[in-house]
Amino acid sequence: MEDATEGTHGCGNTSEPEGDRCSENDFGPSILGTKDYWEDAYQKELETFKDIGDVGEIWFGEESMSRVLRWMDKVKIPENAAILDIGTGNGAFLVELAKHGYRNLTAIDYSPASVELARNVLQAEDLTDITVKEMDFLNCQGELKDFDVCIDKGTFDAISLNPHDTEEGKKLYVQALKDALKDKGFFAVTSCNWTKEQLLDRFSEGFEFVQELPTPSFQFGGRTGNSVTALIFKRLC
Repeated sequence: MEDATEGTHGCGNTSEPEGDRCSENDFGPSILGTKDYWEDAYQKELETFKDIGDVGEIWFGEESMSRVLRWMDKVKIPENAAILDIGTGNGAFLVELAKHGYRNLTAIDYSPASVELARNVLQAEDLTDITVKEMDFLNCQGELKDFDVCIDKGTFDAISLNPHDTEEGKKLYVQALKDALKDKGFFAVTSCNWTKEQLLDRFSEGFEFVQELPTPSFQFGGRTGNSVTALIFKRLC
């Protein structure tokens, strides 16, 4: 079900065709990188969910969840694995993970409206044993640790677009990820702002690249590229 029109939910940049490497500064700061933007967006989605039961937009589309789940099946991630959803949004991925049999799920988001929305969505699905916390991943004070798998669909992108202390935020993200994962734990990241090469460079210290997951491709001017990048890393001991 790969679809070349897979949603990017307002991403600031798309990956260059294969063979090209973008600089770290080829897109500027954006309102998409601010907490106020996401709080307002999820407050509206929360009101909509309460009115008509619509969970709202799924970041990168449903296929973005399916490809990570297929990878988890392939590498036989156990159902009792400790899994962290970084920047859970409306909690849609938590629902899919739970339906897939995973039962040790934790999610965080720095938006109070997102947390309330995710809890409402989970309650509607009768999934009451999933932990959802209001927490800024960059300032989690060591509260997150010993996870087997961390999943990010767009949160690192948003951090990269923050108008304030962008470079510091990216460094804090990498350190928080190291702290949250067990040794040899996996990190699945989906991005529409960063190329494979840029993500490999960003997570070069403390992580081992495992594989790239297939994403929709496009052709332009006789060259092929991808608008979304999905990579798997492993935390080094």
